[in-house]
Amino acid sequence: MIPLLARRFAGLLITLIVVSLLIFAVMDLLPGDPASIMLGTSATPETLAALRHSLGLDQPLLLRYGQWLAGVLSGDLGNSLTYGVPVAGLIVERLAVTLPLALMAIVLSVAIALPLGVLAASRRGGIFDVIATLFSQISIAVPAFWVALLLIILFSTMLGLMPAGGFPGWSAGLTPALQALVMPAVALAMPQAGVLTRVARSAVLDTMHEDFARTAVAKGLSRSAVLWRHIVPNALIPILTMIGLQFTFLVAGAVLVENVFNLPGLGRLALQALSQRDIIVMQDVVLFFAGLVIVMNFIVDLSYLAIDPRMRKAA
Repeated sequence: MIPLLARRFAGLLITLIVVSLLIFAVMDLLPGDPASIMLGTSATPETLAALRHSLGLDQPLLLRYGQWLAGVLSGDLGNSLTYGVPVAGLIVERLAVTLPLALMAIVLSVAIALPLGVLAASRRGGIFDVIATLFSQISIAVPAFWVALLLIILFSTMLGLMPAGGFPGWSAGLTPALQALVMPAVALAMPQAGVLTRVARSAVLDTMHEDFARTAVAKGLSRSAVLWRHIVPNALIPILTMIGLQFTFLVAGAVLVENVFNLPGLGRLALQALSQRDIIVMQDVVLFFAGLVIVMNFIVDLSYLAIDPRMRKAA
């Protein structure tokens, strides 16, 4: 296991370095000059040249990449061109909103989709299967931002039960902070729950036809015991893969929902940095998102080894 983990970890580091190089190169190709945006159209060429020099924009690409990568490895992500504060602090501050939001959404998605998908597969053609299919089709077809608007109209405007937007901060107390995240989490979770329901149903149906499932039935085990003790654990690999992908999507893809609810999250920070051409914030946030995807895939790979002994033997 130790050589296997070492190889996987080495692959993780190589992938992160390659991705960081691609991110830096793409950001450098984006149109617009950060110095011109910061100083405006009335700036003189001499002032622009001085600012570009102070920002290091007049240096070769590989040299700037090396300096940026060295800073990232040492924990120094640089200072935002727009806010004038360390980017690391901005990411941590915004992550305090986005991460709990993503965790709430993924928990809600799993809590809805896993039982619904398993029951739909175990009662194929029955009422649960029909309900699961309809729920999956509707939730996938409806965009998350539209669900967010419906939730605001219903629970905020009409019923007055939930805040329509904004985030009071964790210092205001756990209850007000969670109340501000409930509707955004529901809006994010619905499309993901529809996808996960389909994956869980298909995985359980495929596993039900395996030899070990038929053997367990032949031994006289009850239908419920065969389902939850044998079929569901062996169907977890595609389900875990989808959960890992969904979590990274919820962290990185919550831009629209965060803007609908006016949440100061990481996605909104990335959108603001893009509009303000703050390349330092942009490349650091995108690198964080990419690193999160790679690390989550690494964790999912390790979970395969923990769940399925056959994969440990093959490795």
